[in-house]
Amino acid sequence: MTFSDLLEQVGSTGRFQVLHVTLLSMPILMMASHNLLQNFVAAVPPHHCAPHANLSMSSMGAGDVLQATVPLGQNGKPERCRRYVHPQWQLLSSNSSESLLEEGVEEIETQSCEDGWYYKTTEMSSTIITEVNGKFGGTCTAFSTSFTMFCIFRFCCGMALSGLVLNSFSLIVEWIPTRVRTVVGTGTGYCYTAGQLILAAVAYSIRDWRWLTLAVSLPFYVSFLYSWWFLESARWLVLTKKPEQAVKNLKTVARINGRRAEADKINLEMLQESMKKEMACSKGSYSALDLLRTSTMRTITVCLSAVWFSTSFAYYGLSMDLQKFGVSIYLIQIIFGAVDIPAKILVTISMSMLGRRPSQCGALVLAGVMILINLLVPYDLQVLRTSLAVIGKGCLAASFSCCYLYSGELYPTVIRQNGMGWVSMMARFGAMVAPMVLLLGEDSPWLPGFIYGGAPIISGIFAFFLPETLAQPLPDTMQDVEDRGFGWKKDKRLPEKENLAKKDPSCVHLKESV
Repeated sequence: MTFSDLLEQVGSTGRFQVLHVTLLSMPILMMASHNLLQNFVAAVPPHHCAPHANLSMSSMGAGDVLQATVPLGQNGKPERCRRYVHPQWQLLSSNSSESLLEEGVEEIETQSCEDGWYYKTTEMSSTIITEVNGKFGGTCTAFSTSFTMFCIFRFCCGMALSGLVLNSFSLIVEWIPTRVRTVVGTGTGYCYTAGQLILAAVAYSIRDWRWLTLAVSLPFYVSFLYSWWFLESARWLVLTKKPEQAVKNLKTVARINGRRAEADKINLEMLQESMKKEMACSKGSYSALDLLRTSTMRTITVCLSAVWFSTSFAYYGLSMDLQKFGVSIYLIQIIFGAVDIPAKILVTISMSMLGRRPSQCGALVLAGVMILINLLVPYDLQVLRTSLAVIGKGCLAASFSCCYLYSGELYPTVIRQNGMGWVSMMARFGAMVAPMVLLLGEDSPWLPGFIYGGAPIISGIFAFFLPETLAQPLPDTMQDVEDRGFGWKKDKRLPEKENLAKKDPSCVHLKESV
């Protein structure tokens, strides 16, 4: 009997799994609201320099004051960060305007916005931008009194969300059987998709950035309260020398699933027999260094790092710049969220029929191609440009859905959290770098798109070198990963087995005897 058999005995798809997965998915539902919250709380509304503070406007219209105080840019709209040093009232006269245009209005002396900015607040009544006049944690963020405080709390919020999704996914995948792992993993991904649609609706209803931040943060307190009753992974408990607690958890699962007779049969001896190999292989201590200990683990870690970095890099490069599409940010948020629905359905079918590796490669390469093609489309064809961007974003969402499941299947239980933590850090690094690349567009407008499109294509090539995991049981030990190999090359892992034997001799000996 293996642990998979033991899980079937207590119920692998019963009431416990339904409740367990549902409750763990609730925070993921709201996670999208925080990941993409900047699109609304830090939206940059149309703006221009405020009029001179000592200017009396009682007898003048706002349009006249604007024309006399703010020059026009090359696009024919008021400059956003420059104003005349002195109001140019002569510009209000058509004859004077024509003569000044002939002489060159650009020769009039200008200055920066000494008295702040005027913002058009039709979409958001207030954002962090309007409060800090253009200068570049959850509930606490809503009560920030300075930009520095805002950044600190958002930083803490980002760290918490990273840990939340990693723990949620690990707890989900270790309590479900192999046959439903793809469907459950994709279903969890749909919670994030739904969260994007919820964000658009909530942001449309709440136009003040403080109340919006508070609204998307409070639901996490509910998840915090019930999270204390989650059952720890029985696999992990056994591998960390806590078999008694693992037996207790398995009995609880059996009772929740209505299998009391099976619960009475489970004991320590049965559990130790079902996980004899895993317990033998887990006698050594493990750390993040084990992610690079053997050539197989090195290949997996390097390739997954590239996949996660580029997926997050391109995903947030598109998703965090909604204002460039020239339509309502609420509408484009709904479109960007809705495209995940067909994208994840297609990738689920692909992962189940073709396998994880071709699905991961295909999603990344197709996303990159869509972004690169967009570079060739003229700016005035906004519908076509938006459509290509939406398709690219959908492919990146499919890539995310795939790599969460794929990574959990590639790393063994003894270092799964270390591995998922590492690749998640690479994803966060990609999301952090993505906005910086946009700054390159000031000198070369085509360069950000070229980088956003090239990165997924390169990482799609990296994904080709990962082993296939379709219909295979979760690896529990480093030795399981070595025995699985890659499938597309001959087994040349004798040196790695010798290294593992030095780390834990009982593991290799037991495997050879089997």
